[in-house]
Amino acid sequence: MRRATAPTESTFVERRRADWDALDALVQQATNRGLKKLDPLSLARLPALYRDVCADLSRAQAARYGAPLVEYLEGLTASAHGLVYGKPSRALASRLAEGAPEGRAASLFGAFPRAVRRRWRAVAIAAALFFLPFVVGLLAAKSDPTFAFRIAPQSMLEPLTEAYAKGFADGRTPGEGTLMAGFYVHNNVGIALRCFALGIFGGLGSAIYLVQNGLSIGAILGYVASQGAGANILTFVVGHGAFELGAIVLAGAAGLSVGWSLVAPGEKTRAASLQDCARDVVMIVAGAAVMLLIAAGIEAFWSASSVPSSIKRSVGLALAILITVYLSLAGRRAR
Repeated sequence: MRRATAPTESTFVERRRADWDALDALVQQATNRGLKKLDPLSLARLPALYRDVCADLSRAQAARYGAPLVEYLEGLTASAHGLVYGKPSRALASRLAEGAPEGRAASLFGAFPRAVRRRWRAVAIAAALFFLPFVVGLLAAKSDPTFAFRIAPQSMLEPLTEAYAKGFADGRTPGEGTLMAGFYVHNNVGIALRCFALGIFGGLGSAIYLVQNGLSIGAILGYVASQGAGANILTFVVGHGAFELGAIVLAGAAGLSVGWSLVAPGEKTRAASLQDCARDVVMIVAGAAVMLLIAAGIEAFWSASSVPSSIKRSVGLALAILITVYLSLAGRRAR
């Protein structure tokens, strides 16, 4: 069996320089301002970067690279060692326990919106890919009901319209609500997971799936509205819509982030680029899953209940505002 040949020194430096610079910058910040001033993401990266650079030092020594490179890595690891394992490491451990972005379940409440904000570009693109076709489908089917037949079979749309035309005066029994909750969880989580998983194809799969779902949902709503049941379906959807549609968009944003990390890794390897986005992506998918569970509960026990429409719409609007404020502001640290 052949031994793997070590890369040339210039290739090695080119591949690993980004992590060295990142560790050096963190060491300088911690030295000048103190560990307490570092943000949670930087704190979480510090031990991992230190271990990676230690491994790089061992490789450089084994490959007999030039003395300047070896000395540089020795100095860098020595500077970082005190922060990771010296007295300051107690502060580091304490801060990490408070809520590193990829941290424990207790930190999910703040870590989820922070991850969403860090990936705001992907979220904005996913929202556009979903809601623009949604509006197109809604308006097209409302003005020309036959448009919806290109999206969904007439045999499905007509019974759906009849169901919403009846209204919700009778509500649902607890047993029916429980049964429907299980169905909604299975259906909605499946959509979100596919929306995320298809991102592995350079993000294209997630983009197409977002467009398809936005167009389909919009066309179905538009068709029902065109048949005179628009007020009823709005009353039904408004309660859980912000959670459900928001979760689908966020799952799509996670898929787009994965795809972009593979298509445009920059100076990093694709594996390193994927690893960098992984913590945010995992957090976003986990948060989206929780949103879908909440949506399923609301849809099963509240949306089809006999509660007056005005109350349902007010609650739905309040929930949409709450989600927006949460994702925009939660997890921010006081300055």
